[in-house]
Amino acid sequence: MMIAPPLVFLAFVAIAAVGMFRPDKDTLPSTFIGQPAPALPEAALEGYPGISVADLTTGEITVINFWASWCPPCRAEHPYLLELQKRGVRLYGINFKDETGQATKYLGDEGNPFLGIAFDPQGRRAIDWGVTAPPETFIIGGDGKVLYKYVGPLVGSQLEQQFEPALQKALAGQ
Repeated sequence: MMIAPPLVFLAFVAIAAVGMFRPDKDTLPSTFIGQPAPALPEAALEGYPGISVADLTTGEITVINFWASWCPPCRAEHPYLLELQKRGVRLYGINFKDETGQATKYLGDEGNPFLGIAFDPQGRRAIDWGVTAPPETFIIGGDGKVLYKYVGPLVGSQLEQQFEPALQKALAGQ
Protein backbone atom coordinates (compact mmCIF):
# COMPACT_ATOMS: atom_id res chain seq x y z
CA MET A 1 0.00 0.00 0.00
CA MET A 2 2.84 2.39 0.75
CA ILE A 3 4.36 1.92 -2.66
CA ALA A 4 1.13 2.72 -4.60
CA PRO A 5 1.18 6.54 -4.22
CA PRO A 6 4.75 6.95 -5.52
CA LEU A 7 3.98 4.61 -8.44
CA VAL A 8 0.88 6.60 -9.36
CA PHE A 9 2.91 9.82 -9.19
CA LEU A 10 5.66 8.36 -11.41
CA ALA A 11 3.07 7.15 -13.91
CA PHE A 12 1.60 10.67 -14.07
CA VAL A 13 5.07 12.20 -14.58
CA ALA A 14 5.79 9.72 -17.38
CA ILE A 15 2.52 10.49 -19.17
CA ALA A 16 3.10 14.24 -18.84
CA ALA A 17 6.66 13.91 -20.16
CA VAL A 18 5.51 11.95 -23.20
CA GLY A 19 2.95 14.66 -23.97
CA MET A 20 5.39 17.52 -23.48
CA PHE A 21 8.13 16.01 -25.61
CA ARG A 22 6.14 14.64 -28.52
CA PRO A 23 7.34 15.99 -31.88
CA ASP A 24 4.36 18.22 -32.74
CA LYS A 25 2.98 19.31 -29.38
CA ASP A 26 1.32 22.46 -30.75
CA THR A 27 -1.35 20.65 -32.78
CA LEU A 28 -4.16 18.30 -31.90
CA PRO A 29 -4.04 15.01 -33.78
CA SER A 30 -7.20 14.32 -35.73
CA THR A 31 -8.57 10.88 -36.44
CA PHE A 32 -10.28 12.36 -39.51
CA ILE A 33 -7.10 12.97 -41.52
CA GLY A 34 -7.18 10.72 -44.58
CA GLN A 35 -10.77 9.68 -43.90
CA PRO A 36 -13.88 10.69 -45.87
CA ALA A 37 -15.40 13.91 -44.56
CA PRO A 38 -18.18 13.23 -42.02
CA ALA A 39 -21.82 13.83 -42.87
CA LEU A 40 -22.90 17.40 -43.47
CA PRO A 41 -25.96 19.11 -41.99
CA GLU A 42 -28.88 18.67 -44.35
CA ALA A 43 -30.36 22.09 -43.68
CA ALA A 44 -29.01 25.26 -45.27
CA LEU A 45 -28.89 28.60 -43.53
CA GLU A 46 -32.07 30.37 -44.58
CA GLY A 47 -31.54 32.42 -47.74
CA TYR A 48 -28.27 30.71 -48.69
CA PRO A 49 -27.39 27.62 -50.71
CA GLY A 50 -26.51 24.57 -48.63
CA ILE A 51 -23.70 22.04 -48.93
CA SER A 52 -23.86 18.52 -50.28
CA VAL A 53 -21.43 15.62 -50.48
CA ALA A 54 -21.13 16.38 -54.20
CA ASP A 55 -19.65 19.78 -53.28
CA LEU A 56 -16.77 17.97 -51.54
CA THR A 57 -16.00 15.46 -54.30
CA THR A 58 -15.49 17.74 -57.30
CA GLY A 59 -11.79 16.98 -57.69
CA GLU A 60 -10.97 20.39 -56.20
CA ILE A 61 -9.70 21.38 -52.76
CA THR A 62 -12.47 22.65 -50.51
CA VAL A 63 -12.27 24.49 -47.19
CA ILE A 64 -15.01 23.95 -44.59
CA ASN A 65 -15.28 26.53 -41.79
CA PHE A 66 -17.44 26.03 -38.68
CA TRP A 67 -18.49 29.47 -37.44
CA ALA A 68 -21.12 31.37 -35.43
CA SER A 69 -22.22 35.00 -35.35
CA TRP A 70 -21.88 35.10 -31.54
CA CYS A 71 -18.25 33.91 -31.66
CA PRO A 72 -15.62 36.71 -31.29
CA PRO A 73 -12.78 34.58 -32.76
CA CYS A 74 -15.02 33.86 -35.78
CA ARG A 75 -15.46 37.58 -36.26
CA ALA A 76 -11.69 38.06 -36.00
CA GLU A 77 -11.02 35.56 -38.80
CA HIS A 78 -13.78 36.86 -41.11
CA PRO A 79 -11.50 39.21 -43.11
CA TYR A 80 -9.23 36.26 -43.92
CA LEU A 81 -12.24 34.22 -45.09
CA LEU A 82 -13.20 37.09 -47.41
CA GLU A 83 -9.60 37.08 -48.68
CA LEU A 84 -9.83 33.34 -49.39
CA GLN A 85 -12.98 34.01 -51.38
CA LYS A 86 -11.19 36.68 -53.46
CA ARG A 87 -8.34 34.22 -54.10
CA GLY A 88 -10.85 31.76 -55.53
CA VAL A 89 -10.60 29.16 -52.75
CA ARG A 90 -13.69 26.93 -52.60
CA LEU A 91 -14.98 27.88 -49.15
CA TYR A 92 -18.11 26.55 -47.47
CA GLY A 93 -19.41 27.41 -44.03
CA ILE A 94 -21.26 25.47 -41.38
CA ASN A 95 -23.12 27.79 -39.04
CA PHE A 96 -22.83 26.22 -35.60
CA LYS A 97 -25.19 26.62 -32.61
CA ASP A 98 -26.53 29.93 -33.86
CA GLU A 99 -29.84 31.61 -34.57
CA THR A 100 -30.89 32.12 -38.18
CA GLY A 101 -31.63 35.83 -37.81
CA GLN A 102 -28.34 36.65 -36.13
CA ALA A 103 -26.32 34.60 -38.63
CA THR A 104 -27.97 36.15 -41.70
CA LYS A 105 -27.65 39.66 -40.24
CA TYR A 106 -23.96 39.08 -39.56
CA LEU A 107 -23.31 37.92 -43.14
CA GLY A 108 -25.36 40.83 -44.48
CA ASP A 109 -23.31 43.32 -42.46
CA GLU A 110 -19.84 41.77 -42.85
CA GLY A 111 -20.08 40.02 -46.23
CA ASN A 112 -20.54 36.38 -47.19
CA PRO A 113 -17.34 34.54 -48.12
CA PHE A 114 -19.06 31.14 -48.51
CA LEU A 115 -20.26 29.32 -51.63
CA GLY A 116 -22.82 27.54 -49.45
CA ILE A 117 -23.75 27.47 -45.78
CA ALA A 118 -25.10 24.49 -43.87
CA PHE A 119 -27.02 25.16 -40.67
CA ASP A 120 -26.28 23.12 -37.54
CA PRO A 121 -28.31 24.87 -34.82
CA GLN A 122 -27.93 22.09 -32.22
CA GLY A 123 -24.31 21.26 -33.08
CA ARG A 124 -25.11 17.61 -33.81
CA ARG A 125 -23.13 17.37 -37.07
CA ALA A 126 -20.29 19.35 -35.50
CA ILE A 127 -19.88 16.48 -33.05
CA ASP A 128 -19.45 14.10 -36.02
CA TRP A 129 -16.64 16.36 -37.28
CA GLY A 130 -14.97 16.50 -33.85
CA VAL A 131 -15.67 20.22 -33.49
CA THR A 132 -15.66 21.38 -29.89
CA ALA A 133 -16.09 25.13 -30.39
CA PRO A 134 -16.02 27.47 -33.34
CA PRO A 135 -14.08 28.41 -35.29
CA GLU A 136 -12.62 25.22 -36.67
CA THR A 137 -11.55 24.80 -40.27
CA PHE A 138 -10.96 21.74 -42.44
CA ILE A 139 -9.18 21.32 -45.75
CA ILE A 140 -10.90 18.65 -47.84
CA GLY A 141 -9.24 16.94 -50.81
CA GLY A 142 -10.93 16.65 -54.18
CA ASP A 143 -11.89 13.09 -53.32
CA GLY A 144 -13.81 14.24 -50.22
CA LYS A 145 -11.17 13.12 -47.70
CA VAL A 146 -10.03 15.31 -44.82
CA LEU A 147 -6.50 16.56 -45.42
CA TYR A 148 -6.08 18.98 -42.51
CA LYS A 149 -7.88 20.28 -39.42
CA TYR A 150 -7.21 23.68 -37.88
CA VAL A 151 -8.62 24.56 -34.45
CA GLY A 152 -9.05 28.24 -33.62
CA PRO A 153 -9.32 31.50 -35.51
CA LEU A 154 -7.48 31.92 -38.80
CA VAL A 155 -5.43 34.92 -37.66
CA GLY A 156 -1.86 35.81 -36.75
CA SER A 157 1.30 33.77 -36.87
CA GLN A 158 -0.43 30.40 -36.48
CA LEU A 159 -2.41 31.14 -39.64
CA GLU A 160 0.81 31.99 -41.47
CA GLN A 161 2.85 29.11 -40.05
CA GLN A 162 0.26 26.31 -39.99
CA PHE A 163 -2.94 26.78 -41.96
CA GLU A 164 -1.68 28.72 -44.97
CA PRO A 165 1.20 26.26 -45.69
CA ALA A 166 -1.23 23.33 -45.39
CA LEU A 167 -3.65 25.04 -47.78
CA GLN A 168 -0.88 25.84 -50.29
CA LYS A 169 0.36 22.25 -50.12
CA ALA A 170 -3.15 20.92 -50.72
CA LEU A 171 -3.75 23.32 -53.63
CA ALA A 172 -0.38 22.45 -55.20
CA GLY A 173 -1.13 18.72 -55.02
CA GLN A 174 -4.54 19.08 -56.62
